[in-house]
Amino acid sequence: MQKSLRKYFAVFVLPTLAAFTLAFFLPFLFGLYLSFTRFTTVTDAKWVGWDNYVQVFTANGDFIHALGVTAAFTVVSVITVNLLAFALALLLTRGLAGTNLFRTVFFMPNLIGGIVLGYIWQLLINGLLLRFGVDITYDPRFGFWGLVVLMNWQMIGYMMIIYIAGIQNLPSDVLEAAAIDGATGFQRLRYVTIPMVMPSITICTFLTLTNSFKLFDQNFALTAGAPMKKTAMLALDIYNTFYGRIGEEGVGQAKAVLFFLMVAAIAFFQLRATRSREVEQ
Repeated sequence: MQKSLRKYFAVFVLPTLAAFTLAFFLPFLFGLYLSFTRFTTVTDAKWVGWDNYVQVFTANGDFIHALGVTAAFTVVSVITVNLLAFALALLLTRGLAGTNLFRTVFFMPNLIGGIVLGYIWQLLINGLLLRFGVDITYDPRFGFWGLVVLMNWQMIGYMMIIYIAGIQNLPSDVLEAAAIDGATGFQRLRYVTIPMVMPSITICTFLTLTNSFKLFDQNFALTAGAPMKKTAMLALDIYNTFYGRIGEEGVGQAKAVLFFLMVAAIAFFQLRATRSREVEQ
């Protein structure tokens, strides 16, 4: 049976491999090439070597500042989203009345597009801040924490569903044995529940980490980087460079390549770290 299936290996793999090559790999290689050129269209690219990458770090400091904002936002969002989502999952797996309704309500924000969410929260936050004579663009801290609140509101329900699935798959006999042995609720949580839901933690950490690091729509709609690009994250900075500065398309492409490599590296090391915890447990 296995030998007969191996005969058709290429038949099953070839369509996916061709789609991956045409839709991702070749465009990535062409984009990598463009990052070493100066161009306005793909037909007039002129090789400039490492000049674009030098400009990324030396021209005006926007990329470095956006990297700092993105890193801080990602750390805060990953921690808050996962802690709150896990807490809600624990609460909604205790058989409380109306549990299904609460799950639906918490999950619904994830179905709304990022641009729409950004404008909704801009109206809400500005409605509050205008009472004090300011708006969200008055201080970079307002925009930063506004993005954190928006990200939590959008992602908590989604992560909660994943945590609920992990908690519900816990073997009841293990939890009962821990209770019989005299373990307190916190001890059962720390030494039984959390280690056994590490696969869910791996997935949720990966999703919140990558989504936070490459956030664009919400950033664009909520603050557009104001005031003075102080709340611009990496994706928005790349967009502004590529489409907002004539003659710097190559610099924007170099930023995009660096952005891709950073996201890939962060995701790889995060998955490796959390999966190692699964193996240990």
